Amino acid sequence: MSEPLWRTHPLAWKASGAFFEWKKRKLFYRIGGEGEALLLLHGFPTSSWDWKDVWETLTHQYKVLTLDYLGFGFSEKPKDGHYSIFQYADQAEFFLQEQGIKKVHILAHDLGDTVAQELVARFREKLSGQRIGGPDLESVFFLNGGIFPETHRPRAVQKLLNGPLGFLFSRLVNKTSFQKSFSEVFGPNTKPVQEELDGFWECVNNGGGKLIYHKLIRYMRERKIFRDRWVGAILDSPIPYALADGLEDPVSGKHVVERLREMRPDAKVYELPGIGHYPQTEAADQVLKAYSNFRSKL
Repeated sequence: MSEPLWRTHPLAWKASGAFFEWKKRKLFYRIGGEGEALLLLHGFPTSSWDWKDVWETLTHQYKVLTLDYLGFGFSEKPKDGHYSIFQYADQAEFFLQEQGIKKVHILAHDLGDTVAQELVARFREKLSGQRIGGPDLESVFFLNGGIFPETHRPRAVQKLLNGPLGFLFSRLVNKTSFQKSFSEVFGPNTKPVQEELDGFWECVNNGGGKLIYHKLIRYMRERKIFRDRWVGAILDSPIPYALADGLEDPVSGKHVVERLREMRPDAKVYELPGIGHYPQTEAADQVLKAYSNFRSKL
């Protein structure tokens, strides 16, 4: 049986999804499967297409939902948009509400980890009576990401984008420079092939995405400002969670695992040797196996 076209072509992924309106902006989403709801939260600078290699297997077991946050993938990318972790969490909550989802499990990566941490923080507030509304969270499964701001090791490109001249640097980013720096965060033997790199660039650049690059990366500042809120959501989590980490990731690899074990020695961790920052595309089978193990023990 041939693999679906959307595995290699983002436009086919887009064609099999749809759009919802949030604050007069169109956001892309995709839904598949039946069963318990599972929300997939993507990272920076890419999109929901990051989940292409695990999508089919997950939809055989769960009702899987994913979206592109404002400014990412096939969602609108307004130059005057407000880009923030809190907004992405608002978008995820609104999306789930629109779909009638009241209880949900989360699988997150990179920037999506922090969005998930904010959703956990909100759920804690809901349980303590400080907040009304929002979905009931059942579990969170993190992939490589800056869950502890102090362990995050941004690449040179990220530092430049996050700096005072980020708006200029974002204009200089092109397909070649993007693909070179993007490949560097993958494992030594699990680099994306050219077709895949073209797909990632298509998602990033669609709708003039690179022109707001410097705005999208502001989440790195937010992580430091709201560290106590988001790290606290993990250290005192009201729901089960686990981390699957590609240890070769220069941004959030082995050092994140060490920090989590230091802070929470009882935390469930799945180590992925030889894998870099994108385990869901580099080692999809390993991620699926780890996730299945995690869910079987809930």
